[in-house]
Amino acid sequence: MQRYKSFTGYFIHKYGARLQKVVVDAGFSCPNRDGTAGTGGCTYCDNRAFHPGYSTPDKSLILQIDQGIEFHRVRYRKAGGYLAYFQPYSNTHAPLEDLRRIYRPALEDPRISGIVVATRPDCMDKGKLEYFRELSQEKIVMLEYGVESCYNRTLQRINRCHTWEQSALAIRDTAAQGLHTGVHMIFGLPGESREEMLAQAALLNELPVTSLKLHQLQIVKGTPMEKEFAQNPADFVTFTLDQYLDFIIDFLERLRPDIFIERVAGEVPPRFVHSNPWGLIRNVEILRLLEKRLEERQTFQGALYVNPKDSATGGNPQQPASVNETVPS
Repeated sequence: MQRYKSFTGYFIHKYGARLQKVVVDAGFSCPNRDGTAGTGGCTYCDNRAFHPGYSTPDKSLILQIDQGIEFHRVRYRKAGGYLAYFQPYSNTHAPLEDLRRIYRPALEDPRISGIVVATRPDCMDKGKLEYFRELSQEKIVMLEYGVESCYNRTLQRINRCHTWEQSALAIRDTAAQGLHTGVHMIFGLPGESREEMLAQAALLNELPVTSLKLHQLQIVKGTPMEKEFAQNPADFVTFTLDQYLDFIIDFLERLRPDIFIERVAGEVPPRFVHSNPWGLIRNVEILRLLEKRLEERQTFQGALYVNPKDSATGGNPQQPASVNETVPS
């Protein structure tokens, strides 16, 4: 019995196998780096800290896929297939014709079951969405939006150079095309209280989100945020591991029960981070601790969620029907 919607279970349930993402770097930039919307990039970001060594833009896409599959064959032997994960920077920040050319080698590779495209809400438009819908008739297509926060004051402070309203519109437009719509959020951004972070669950519940990646803020060396953290540490909510586990459970309780959870924490190589208060714990162990804590608290994803359709008639919080659903993991 699982007390939250497992993303591994999603793959097995929908596609009949565990699919492993192979990160590829196609050489994109971001609109808040190249002057399109701003310069400097996000204040927390050093992309070298977020993708593996085999994935560098000086290599061809096929070479990155070759090396990535070899890496995962050793590390994740249960993989039943592979997805090319266009992860670094904003992977729709280019004209549509360029995207068709860039994605083609991965789409034509018989080892690749589909693509996962990480991007920003301000780098999507109707023509690109229609293109992804066409691709989804041939192979798996998953879009992943870096939303990070639902508060415009936070987005401005971290130099995202897009708004929450743009995020909500992109999510709705993507789901309307029948496409998998993933969202990435960061907890602990400066100026946000614990209560404000939890309140974002209600805002996400209103949108047709398929899956969520939840990350704790990690202070990366050499970034503007490292300087901000040193100057104004009181502006940041920081978590011990135990505090974070309880926070994530509080968030999951408020979250719509049909949203799949892809991650609950992020991993940055120790050489990149300002400090490592949780030690060298890996995500698999964090998930094990999360499941144990959920059981101890006798709670589950959606425990406090009330469907708006039911609220007008005095409906009760979500019952654990989804918990009893058999979801492979």
